[in-house]
Amino acid sequence: MEPSSNSRRFLITGAKGFIGAWVVKNLVERGDRPWIFDVDRESHRLRRLLSDDAMASVSFVAGEIARLEELDRAVAGNGITHVIHLAALQVPACAANPQLGAQTNVLGTLNVFEVARRRRDLVKHIVYASSAAVFGPEEFYGTATVREGAPLEPGTHYGVFKQCNEGNARVYYKSDGISSTGLRPWAVYGVGRDVGLTSDPTKAIKAGVVGRDYTIRFTGGLDLQYVDDTAKTFLRCAEGELPGARVYTLRGTVTQMPDFIAALERDNPRAHGRIKAVGPQLPIAYDLDNSALIRDFRDAPNTPMAQGIRETRVLFEQLNAAGRLTIEDLNA
Repeated sequence: MEPSSNSRRFLITGAKGFIGAWVVKNLVERGDRPWIFDVDRESHRLRRLLSDDAMASVSFVAGEIARLEELDRAVAGNGITHVIHLAALQVPACAANPQLGAQTNVLGTLNVFEVARRRRDLVKHIVYASSAAVFGPEEFYGTATVREGAPLEPGTHYGVFKQCNEGNARVYYKSDGISSTGLRPWAVYGVGRDVGLTSDPTKAIKAGVVGRDYTIRFTGGLDLQYVDDTAKTFLRCAEGELPGARVYTLRGTVTQMPDFIAALERDNPRAHGRIKAVGPQLPIAYDLDNSALIRDFRDAPNTPMAQGIRETRVLFEQLNAAGRLTIEDLNA
């Protein structure tokens, strides 16, 4: 990906999270200076991906996503032209406290669009994280690939919040001309993925590196998407600046859990026999059509699963050799 022009200034919400940290990594490595909007500057994920010198090229702006004026000052005060909105509470947190989940996931997203409306002289495009959780379970759609435009049947508060954000994005474009792109990942994996049920494939790779047994808590089909691909797709959509309220479903490697475990063991023979999976299929369709993304962004990256597993394992090994690999998440 070519470096952006000096006229592009990226603000990332949720940059301390998994995908956000990789978006920051991509920006820094190509020579950009990203702005991170969050409550503080501490992030173990960023520290594992970036050197101290690289961290010095990141600007932090303190603020809460649910506070409109703080976000507005961050955008206006730094001349932000592109917002990549990733701040959100995950499925378990939204289930435990739906009110707090809505405040962060829905109100926070509304604030991003409100700031873009206020600062339309600055903000050229918004890219926000939706989720494959807007879809229902596989049996709702039959055995074929779920095509673009299929009905959305989310089964969690988290999925409903994401569906709400997609609808609000359409209204902002229709009423105010605010263009945006929503992206729907499924199970994104890679270094830094340590929270949530779909983090288990990443934890299994890490367990193999440190020679521990690990049980993945779901079975059946899944769509594994390598985090570097996901981060690059967020940036590609931001810089594409296509008009409208577009929503794209992402697709990586659609596979079955035994095939993932076999690929992990081929990559790392030390993991042989140490990784197993129990539990039900996740109630989200996993064989999803991404033809709209390919139509509009033919260069969207898609790393093969074997390569993504290998690159993740190598990064974990490097962190382990440097004494910087934490394994507390393997107990979660």
